[in-house]
Amino acid sequence: VCSAALTLLNKKVLAHYDFTAVHALLCFHCALAVFLVRCCSILGWAEVEPLSWELIRIWMPVNIIFVAMLATNFYALQLVGVGMVSVLKNVSNLFIIVGDYVIFSRTYSWHVWVCLFLMCGSIVAGGVTDINFSWSGYTWQMINNVFTAGYALYLSRVTERVSSATHDHKPLNQLSMVYYNNMLSVPLTLVLVLVRAEFLGFWDQKALYDPAFQAIAVLSGVMGFLISFTSIWFVSLTTATFYSLVGSFNKVVVAAVGIWWFGEPTEFHNLASIAAGLIAGMLLPFVKIRSTQSRSPKG
Repeated sequence: VCSAALTLLNKKVLAHYDFTAVHALLCFHCALAVFLVRCCSILGWAEVEPLSWELIRIWMPVNIIFVAMLATNFYALQLVGVGMVSVLKNVSNLFIIVGDYVIFSRTYSWHVWVCLFLMCGSIVAGGVTDINFSWSGYTWQMINNVFTAGYALYLSRVTERVSSATHDHKPLNQLSMVYYNNMLSVPLTLVLVLVRAEFLGFWDQKALYDPAFQAIAVLSGVMGFLISFTSIWFVSLTTATFYSLVGSFNKVVVAAVGIWWFGEPTEFHNLASIAAGLIAGMLLPFVKIRSTQSRSPKG
């Protein structure tokens, strides 16, 4: 729910308010998440692991992937409709499967490859029938898929290693993970702000003085905080496969609501391609799970 809301709110910011300082917005989201974690800590809801250089060393690669994933998602949303973004995001399943094979030596049945074939076919068909097709937008979304898969795969490994760097040598709690994830992302996003020179004319953007924009920016930041917490909690307890399964249902909601809310121009053939891609994306995780279970030893 939070992931779907964040995608739609970010699209609203980029499409309706014509806000161009996307890295500054990303930095604000990370800083807001840090503030919310500190509030939770002050209220006694959870303890935050003390900062240490060893934890920073282990966690920093996660932050780099995290910021790259969020930034490329912004780039894609600027150029591609929500419906096609939802279909294109399914390619992250393909990269997760490749990662499973390379990193964990996992293999899958032919049913998985049939779903992947259908998914890729719907993307090609969707691109051909997309009246707002953008090479750069599609490219950014494919890059985002790589970082999304990398984040899910690498996060599952880091959560196992990070206990060696905590003060009590116990696993890092989810709130601490969110804290590190966002706190270490603030300087990275500030670098992007400087590189893209977003500070020039920043205060001249009319959207900053619009109460509706301010409300959406804060709400999307809160959603980002909730996504950080739930994603880290979910991946730490399950696998990247189950993570992609839940994400498949989210894409259906985003595509349907996004096309309606933003009134995105589309045709029947494009809608059919989007529907086929979403169905294939929903079937893929189920088939992956069944394929894994069929190889498990019987008890």
